[in-house]
Amino acid sequence: MLKSCCVYSTGVLCILFLIAGISLALSQVFQNIVYNRIKSEVVLKNGTDAFAAWENPPPPVYMQFYFFNLTNPIEVLAGDKPAVVELGPYTYREYRPMSNVTFLENGTKVEAINPKTYVFEANMSSGSEEDLIRTVNIPAMTVMEKMKDSPFSGTLISKYMTGEEIGLFTSVSVGDLLWGYEDKLLEMVKTFEPSLDTKFGLFYKMNGTDDGDYVFYTGSQNYEDFARVALWKGQSSLNWWTSDECNMINGTNGASFHPIVNQSETLYMFSSDLCRSMYAVFEKDVWVKYLPALRFVPPSEVFANLTINPANAGFCVPEGNCLGSGLLNVSSCKQGAPIIMSSPHFYQADEKFVEDVIGMKPKKEHHETTIDINPLTGIVLRAAKRLQVNVLVEKIQVFQSQTGDVRTLVFPVMYLNESVVIDDDSAKKLLAVVAEGNVVINIPFIIIGLGVLLGVVFMALMCRQRTPESSPAERQPLLKP
Repeated sequence: MLKSCCVYSTGVLCILFLIAGISLALSQVFQNIVYNRIKSEVVLKNGTDAFAAWENPPPPVYMQFYFFNLTNPIEVLAGDKPAVVELGPYTYREYRPMSNVTFLENGTKVEAINPKTYVFEANMSSGSEEDLIRTVNIPAMTVMEKMKDSPFSGTLISKYMTGEEIGLFTSVSVGDLLWGYEDKLLEMVKTFEPSLDTKFGLFYKMNGTDDGDYVFYTGSQNYEDFARVALWKGQSSLNWWTSDECNMINGTNGASFHPIVNQSETLYMFSSDLCRSMYAVFEKDVWVKYLPALRFVPPSEVFANLTINPANAGFCVPEGNCLGSGLLNVSSCKQGAPIIMSSPHFYQADEKFVEDVIGMKPKKEHHETTIDINPLTGIVLRAAKRLQVNVLVEKIQVFQSQTGDVRTLVFPVMYLNESVVIDDDSAKKLLAVVAEGNVVINIPFIIIGLGVLLGVVFMALMCRQRTPESSPAERQPLLKP
């Protein structure tokens, strides 16, 4: 009788465990406990780990520059395709702590600037900052574009350029091309335009400086607003583009994201480098240092032609002047310089731009921008922002001596890879948080597992109880010796 009581008690416990586990799983009680805790802790306020990581990110950030060295300048001026060879990387350690941090509106917003400092890493580079790069003369191309409709001024500048042997192409060191050098043509043009800066560099005035004052939401009122940009340079929208939608400032600055990220989300980011907001969608699950992550990538629609994505019509500047897919004309926010941004090697751009330049070899794994985010905390575990700087090159009649018979094309100058991977110490801390969260979230399934185990034990006991014992006669051998 005692044995039967134990057997049936096991069956009752099995049913109770299964009911309790399934009920807890469906109601998501433990999941909500973990999520609410994460939401309360991932807030930009003094004393939280999230604020400390946002104010001074611990993982090292590296900026790699790859340049396209032109090998046939004379042939290009005669009308041939340019042939380029990729040189690099030239690697810099990037330091980007937040400064002048001030909390606003009862802690719901925080104001800060984000100065960036770059330090050359010779042991991670394939050459030195003194290496010469032959590329398009961007100051010259900018001046020629501005003066092409002014025959008198254009003729004077063209003669000056001929006398000073300033052409469409030039050789500049890596350091000067990045951080700035005095340009003779700009010095001459300054006599006409006193406000003109005589120095030029792709990252001129961007080393040790910031890109403007930001106001971020802290996430204290809504976790989805964590680190979202509210204002940039005192404005809630841009004024470079021709539609309100394209001028919107959406999302974070790309360094942080809100917690509890799911695969169906679209993540928005504002990039001052691109002078616009962009977005990324889920691509696949990945692992980074034993941590689960969701990989998000910008889809091809982000830079697609307006025939594919009509919402991009506002990025056509001047209005109605649209480039092909994969390109973004940022001249309106780069002091009129004919700068066009794209992915490296024209990845996801129209095939025409790849074919116009000999040496372009777009590859998804090398040239795609990726962001790997831990879905529970929203922490960026690994990221690679990859952008290419190009210049629109064309034949200009008044500058015939400089442009010759050059084709109209988008000439690649260089591309960058700004990358970060979570450091080991941060990964260990996050691994403990994720493991604890997973244990709590999976308590209902642990209970269900115990219920299933008790069910197996119950069935075994029932089968054993119902099997009749054999009599002594039945246990005798069939054949006696």
